[in-house]
Amino acid sequence: MTTIAQAVAERGLTLPAIPQPRGSFMPWSRLGNQLFLAGQICERGGAVLYPGKVGAEFDLETGKLAAQACALNLLASLSDAVDGNIERVVRCVRMNGFVNVAPGFHDVPLVINGASELFIDLFGEASRHARTAIGVATLPGNAAVEVEAIFEIRD
Repeated sequence: MTTIAQAVAERGLTLPAIPQPRGSFMPWSRLGNQLFLAGQICERGGAVLYPGKVGAEFDLETGKLAAQACALNLLASLSDAVDGNIERVVRCVRMNGFVNVAPGFHDVPLVINGASELFIDLFGEASRHARTAIGVATLPGNAAVEVEAIFEIRD
């Protein structure tokens, strides 16, 4: 059995521990074969990796790295929900991405590609998902990016 952590490592990345929620919520919730992953910011060990605004403190490419960091946090929650077994993941169904942006920054969808591209790489073309990408004035911890997702899983 290939685990999500192994698949991530094959791409030169590391699956982090599930970040501690910054509020009264769970990292994931299941309804039938749908797994709802709570929004994750670009943090590791409680520290925000990219604090600030994309288009001011960070450029587009760094914003994509921040989105990828969010996706890795989501994958940690996903791994927990499927007991690490990547074969239980059918696909990513939907993603919402939020980017802490400087006024006038218009490439919000390109930033969120940092998360989308990782999910498609891991789970294949069937994981090409519906998505919303929104520029916002602020995020928890002054994080540059936050991403949430819904996955289809099998028992």
